[in-house]
Amino acid sequence: MEIGDKIKNLRLQNGLTQEELGDRCELSKGFISQLERDMTSPSIATLEDILNALGTDFARFFKEEKQERLVFGAADFSVKRDEELKNEICWLIPNAQKNEMEPIMVTIEPGGATYPDNPHEGEEFGYVIEGTINVVAGESKYQVRKGESFYMRADRPHYLENRGKRAAKAIWISSPPSF
Repeated sequence: MEIGDKIKNLRLQNGLTQEELGDRCELSKGFISQLERDMTSPSIATLEDILNALGTDFARFFKEEKQERLVFGAADFSVKRDEELKNEICWLIPNAQKNEMEPIMVTIEPGGATYPDNPHEGEEFGYVIEGTINVVAGESKYQVRKGESFYMRADRPHYLENRGKRAAKAIWISSPPSF
């Protein structure tokens, strides 16, 4: 691990110059400069002084932060086609079942539907991208057109259906994951 960049980033986050950090630790500006460029290594006691001056400690400084992935594309999607129900489900985030919510894109052909989901904890949100769908929740049915959204608690059986003449597409998010 190269500690120089981490020290420099912490110094800049604290709004300190190399000289100011050096003064707080009784070190020279030149030593701080060499340290930040990984041209020298501090003793444990010196590093502890620097970290204290920067408002952190060994545990937080050396903790490896896992880089969180934020952007996903078509290569990351997983698709399942159900010929019987005339739908296609596209999971938009890999391993989303481990997250607090699970977004999918569902395409439903005319006369098709999604598999009925049993009541469960959580909530459901959807946004219709193309066509018109019906949200069937318990004994009630709600028509949702392109550009409209739906939101409901998932405490009763529910599914989507397409009674129109052309394919419908919607983003559907379940929290917690249930797809």
